Amino acid sequence: MFYFHQDALSNLNGDAPIAAKLANIHGFVRKHMPFVARIAVALYDAPTDTLKTYAHSGEGDNPLPFYEARLGDSASLREIVQRGQPRVVNDIDLYGEAAEHSKQIRGGGFGSSYTLPIFHNGDLLGFLFFNSYEKGVFTDTSLHFFDLLAHLLALVVADGLATPTALMATVRTLTGLAQHRDFETGTHLDRMAHYARIIAREIAPKYGLTDADVEQIFLYSPLHDIGKIAIPDDILLKNGKLTDAEFEVMKTHAVRGFEIIDDMLNNFHLDGTSHSGVLRNIALYHHETMDGSGYPSGRKGDDIPIEARVAGVADVFDALTSRRPYKHAWPIDEAFQFLIENADTRFDRDCVAALVKHRADVERIQAQFGEDHVG
Repeated sequence: MFYFHQDALSNLNGDAPIAAKLANIHGFVRKHMPFVARIAVALYDAPTDTLKTYAHSGEGDNPLPFYEARLGDSASLREIVQRGQPRVVNDIDLYGEAAEHSKQIRGGGFGSSYTLPIFHNGDLLGFLFFNSYEKGVFTDTSLHFFDLLAHLLALVVADGLATPTALMATVRTLTGLAQHRDFETGTHLDRMAHYARIIAREIAPKYGLTDADVEQIFLYSPLHDIGKIAIPDDILLKNGKLTDAEFEVMKTHAVRGFEIIDDMLNNFHLDGTSHSGVLRNIALYHHETMDGSGYPSGRKGDDIPIEARVAGVADVFDALTSRRPYKHAWPIDEAFQFLIENADTRFDRDCVAALVKHRADVERIQAQFGEDHVG
């Protein structure tokens, strides 16, 4: 005699986003440990030593939406990484961590926490957090459950990141090839990706973007011009102004980029993933303009996907403020003024305002990812 059991976690086998899987696991946990009010994932970006909120499941508002901070500024999180062990805090009010994220967690009314570092092949991917409004709930008995659950959930997170990781490995390979044929450097791609993240994070509440959406825009913006691989050298590398006929050829890089990405996604069997649309939209539509005078489709206003509008502003701003064989680097104020004057015609006004608002972050990015004029 046998029967089929209804698996409460069966949707983990599907291609759902990490946030959806996290919510499913949280529901399962609440049935057994109802005091768990919040589960969250923060990702680590090693080049900038930055922790960024990524996915969250919990009661009420997320206490740390679109939050980022340097790992180096949190002594307690650095110690967790060094030890490679989970940290348990059973009374947050008595815990002396002064980092901003700790203050906001306390301000959210949480009383205790369990934090696990997520590693993959020895590299830090991020952190997994369990929070409760109650104090003293992470007992020796419950920790047996949480140790098992946390490590299993860490595997789910690592697996969920495998798709964007595979895409990014391909992205880096393709962009490396493109740089051999273009004057744009790797630091240009780093800067414009970080500018895109600044913009996306600022406009996220208005456009309903999640932390994961913001991260995808950050990750995939560097592939915006991959179609330039298909542009002939005499046009791509021309120092002077392009003729009308040459510019028509140059404009085809948007469609060619879309085609290259489409082939890449199909070859990697990633066509149906939640990431594919963002990647395609950035490549195809980042030269569309708000008044419909852009290319390749003449889309206008809200018909242009928001991720493409974000990438377009980030790309133009960095092009203006970077030295090129045919131009000097514009000062930040002049570039900002150009964007402002062309808002609502060429550029999305919200995207422009978001970048202008964060001048200090722009200056930090320029200092960190300076031009390599030799390379």
